[in-house]
Amino acid sequence: MRPVWRVADVRAAEAALMATVPPGTLMQRAAAGLARRCALLLAERGGVYAAPVLLLVGSGDNGGDALYAGARLARRGATVSALLLHPERAHAEGLAALRGAGGRVVDRPPALLDLVLDGIVGIGGQGGLRGRAEQLAASLPSHRGRDGARATVVAVDVPSGVAVDTGAVPVTGSGRPNAVRADVTVAFGALKPALAVGPAAALAGQVELVDIGLAPWLRGSPALHVVERSDVTDWWPTLAAAAEKYTRGVVGLATGSATYPGAAVLSVGGALAGPTGLVRYAGSARDEVVRNHPSVIAADRVADAGRVQAWVCGSGLGTGQQAAAELRAVLAAPVPVVLDADALTLLVDGSLADQLRRRDAPIVVTPHDREFARLCGEEPGADRVAAALRLAAWMNAVVLLKGDRTVIGTPDGRAYVNPTGTAALATGGTGDVLAGLLGSLLAAGLPAERAAAVAAYLHGLAGREAARGGPVTAPDVAAALRPVLADLT
Repeated sequence: MRPVWRVADVRAAEAALMATVPPGTLMQRAAAGLARRCALLLAERGGVYAAPVLLLVGSGDNGGDALYAGARLARRGATVSALLLHPERAHAEGLAALRGAGGRVVDRPPALLDLVLDGIVGIGGQGGLRGRAEQLAASLPSHRGRDGARATVVAVDVPSGVAVDTGAVPVTGSGRPNAVRADVTVAFGALKPALAVGPAAALAGQVELVDIGLAPWLRGSPALHVVERSDVTDWWPTLAAAAEKYTRGVVGLATGSATYPGAAVLSVGGALAGPTGLVRYAGSARDEVVRNHPSVIAADRVADAGRVQAWVCGSGLGTGQQAAAELRAVLAAPVPVVLDADALTLLVDGSLADQLRRRDAPIVVTPHDREFARLCGEEPGADRVAAALRLAAWMNAVVLLKGDRTVIGTPDGRAYVNPTGTAALATGGTGDVLAGLLGSLLAAGLPAERAAAVAAYLHGLAGREAARGGPVTAPDVAAALRPVLADLT
């Protein structure tokens, strides 16, 4: 997992490190890494020599990083121009270095641009862009290079205008993000939340982390961790030579109904793609489930389903008296449970609060934003990590807050974010597949937060794989889980 650090922690680490090295060392390290990445991007567009490059330079160190990086590119033959948003507050030494390398200061962007370096504001920025900075950010997609393609935008540390600690992005009156949209962000020393969560993560593009020696000086706990491929492969249950279906785990699903049989079929499909050896189904969609998945053992009620190591409850279950009775039966079982969709709706009135509090086994809830609002009385808001952690503490459950960058929060304050999300998953039934896969991972013995992280990661990859064939449906996602897992494991 990759740790993600808040601004205050990064600032403290920078101060501690700067006390041990000559003045300007960190800026030179940052500029060297930034210039290297820009040179590689320019090489893909015909080379560094004579490449038209524009630096958008604000006040402070972020602008200084851009100026020093621009100087390095100019010394390699690039045609570098700097547009100073606050000339009187531009980094003096960086500006002198740029001019000494042959760079120039301009009042407006040149006609041709292969690359734009966003050094407007860094991690100290607040409240979005204003004035000319906002105008320049809005105009970036219109710039073209020597090859006729859109200019490549590289953000310095973070895209200018984003809320760094939350990943929120302010919007203009027309609804456009009031921040720079980058193709690449070169981060220095540590990942920041805006590069991993919220709408800001989509504006960061590809993120590259440059080592400036900061890691040993970062103290305390990270704001969150980004789940990586290696985590998923390390956590995936191994299949012992003597394994049989019961030792691999048995997952039960109380999902779907006569009204929504598809939810049962999809959630079972997700569970069958997981690591468990046996799937049991309990509900009124049993005939449809067995028709589509003949290996499943089906019953009419949770009470008749037999022994399981984890339950999934809620997808398409309904909210009537029979659904509530099934949810109570699931909560009475001393095994981990996944509560999804209708099960979350049944929790809203508080009638099951005592039963939730009495449980010792783990609970994972999987709300999207509207379900979160019903449970909490308010939307997740700008800080999705804090929102997930707040609900996790209140419910004493692991919260999988669904979204483009799904956030997983634990009752003890740890948070994870999934980087594989895709808008292709925004279609009916994909959450049912996710719930089934998650239940299978719990039944196989994974701790709740790891099961949630692995399920979200694989679900995102399956969504991307399914999208290769065109518009995505939930059955496509369920079918894509197997090739994704084969490639991963």
